Amino acid sequence: MLSPAGVPGMTLAIETSGLTKTYNRRTRALDGVDLQVWPGEVFAFLGPNGSGKTTLMRILTTQFRPTSGEARAFGTDVVRRGSEVRRMIGYVPQETSVWLDITGRENLLIYSKVYAVPKDRRKGSIEDAIQAMGLEEVADRMVNTYSGGTIRRLEIAAALLVKPKILFLDEPTIGLDPSARKAVWESLTAFKGECGTTVFFNTHYMDEADHYSDEIAIINRGRIVKSGTARELKRSLNGEILRFSRNHKQEHYQTHGQNGFDEYAVKKVRELDLVRDAAVSGSLLEVYVDDGERALPLVVEALWSEGVTFDRISTARPTLDDVFLRYAGSCRSGRGGDGG
Repeated sequence: MLSPAGVPGMTLAIETSGLTKTYNRRTRALDGVDLQVWPGEVFAFLGPNGSGKTTLMRILTTQFRPTSGEARAFGTDVVRRGSEVRRMIGYVPQETSVWLDITGRENLLIYSKVYAVPKDRRKGSIEDAIQAMGLEEVADRMVNTYSGGTIRRLEIAAALLVKPKILFLDEPTIGLDPSARKAVWESLTAFKGECGTTVFFNTHYMDEADHYSDEIAIINRGRIVKSGTARELKRSLNGEILRFSRNHKQEHYQTHGQNGFDEYAVKKVRELDLVRDAAVSGSLLEVYVDDGERALPLVVEALWSEGVTFDRISTARPTLDDVFLRYAGSCRSGRGGDGG
């Protein structure tokens, strides 16, 4: 196999084969996941809540054991040789993982001891991590005075102390405002460029996956349903998207359910010759077509014939949000067994 760089035989940074994880003998969080991540890539892993994202990351970081299948980091089995894997990776969970009642520098000193950074290298490693995440001005302040974005950068700095070959980030910018999110990613991008670290991250922010990732995989109900670059994924939808939205409650909601789009009407739309597919998300119906001008009157007629009314029609070219809704939008809520 050739890597994207054309180097034959290059060892994959992450590789899984037939990976499954079952909880309580009945809830299957992962269902035969095959995944390949090349060294130096920024890899985005997308999926609805409960789709298996966090379960996969916890297996790759040696926290969970899979029920079956294999997973390797740079050719090293994450189950049989977990201690070796832990020495080559960094991991930042969703939950706050630093102490708030001490300074940022003191946090990094503690983590340098936890990660067994040699004593004669600790000071240099701490300074490198501080600079990598742009924390020079706040390193000696109490963490409880930090903003949410600065705390996140400190947590990532702690994971960078060992200069990991793979950095795992579980929802790295969740809850942060746009400027804080941008600051986190600018620091991560600079560090990756300097050290060549592979970055594997889960996110619900489609713009992050679109702007910062080299490759993307979408998981739904424990299975990889689509993968590729952001451009490839958007091109997979082709054509245009016709959007029909309902912005106010009418009697029709009581007749046709919470979404306001009758399932038979949507089925009728899908069967039209000029329609590639249709998907409902909340009060929005999206219809994927090759030629919006020709398809629009046919779709409107099909909806009206089933008594379906709507408040607004718009058209758009596919975005990564559209890709997500197309391939994983049917499972937006959790189903137990996996937080992500």
